[in-house]
Amino acid sequence: MTLSGRDISELLAAHGLHPSRALGQNFVVDPNTVRRVARLAEVGPGDRVVEIGAGLGSLTLALVETGADVTAIEVDRGLVPVLRSVVEPHGVRVVEADALTADWQDILGDDPWALVANLPYNVATPLVANLLDGVPQINRMLVMVQREVGERLAAKAGDDAYGAISVKVGYWARAEVVGRVPPTVFFPKPKVESALVRIVRRETPAVATDVDPAWLFSVVRAGFAHRRKMLRGALQGVATAEQIEAAGIAPTARAEEIDIEAWGRLAREAASRE
Repeated sequence: MTLSGRDISELLAAHGLHPSRALGQNFVVDPNTVRRVARLAEVGPGDRVVEIGAGLGSLTLALVETGADVTAIEVDRGLVPVLRSVVEPHGVRVVEADALTADWQDILGDDPWALVANLPYNVATPLVANLLDGVPQINRMLVMVQREVGERLAAKAGDDAYGAISVKVGYWARAEVVGRVPPTVFFPKPKVESALVRIVRRETPAVATDVDPAWLFSVVRAGFAHRRKMLRGALQGVATAEQIEAAGIAPTARAEEIDIEAWGRLAREAASRE
């Protein structure tokens, strides 16, 4: 029931459409790939699934095959009528919206949802961060992103890819790279490999609730803004060497060495700075 490369080419030609570089559109043209994504998402009957950037509906149809209740979000008003014609006959709700500014409460209500998406490379990181921060109804995700982005989302302290977004994801969720996707399954074919990342929201954040997350993430950003510096230098004006030591961290350590629990201790100590 999913779309082949020929189906996608014919749909685009019939409606005079072309993939938008500005919107980062790369359509998956391989039915096996979209079915693999749906399988790794571990969704099925009784699950509510929201897909961001549904495009022409290839992944959408694979999600429908699982028996899940699917809502598809698409920002490209030129694609929306075509998407509706492809997926609405299969019971999919289509919403025209920008996922970065959407009213998620209106779209999702209060029920738990899974998110499954082939995310445009240019918005993947802020979008995942925004959803973790502000849309608790989404309790798990399976996202296809640029490989380097996926590695950063799932990185742990000490990994080369570990950065501020890794800490943000680790605060809210557990993440792991569960697969790779070659450029050959997309149209147009990107110059980069993609990764499939599974993100499962924690029941409670990884850091004690007495630490304000906004303050925590500001401390983390300060640390990684000068990641080659030792923390005692990178956090000047944010935390003293004594506070860093009180958090159980060597002032000579660097940001990429510090796990989420230690960042939480550091934020707590730094919050007492007069």
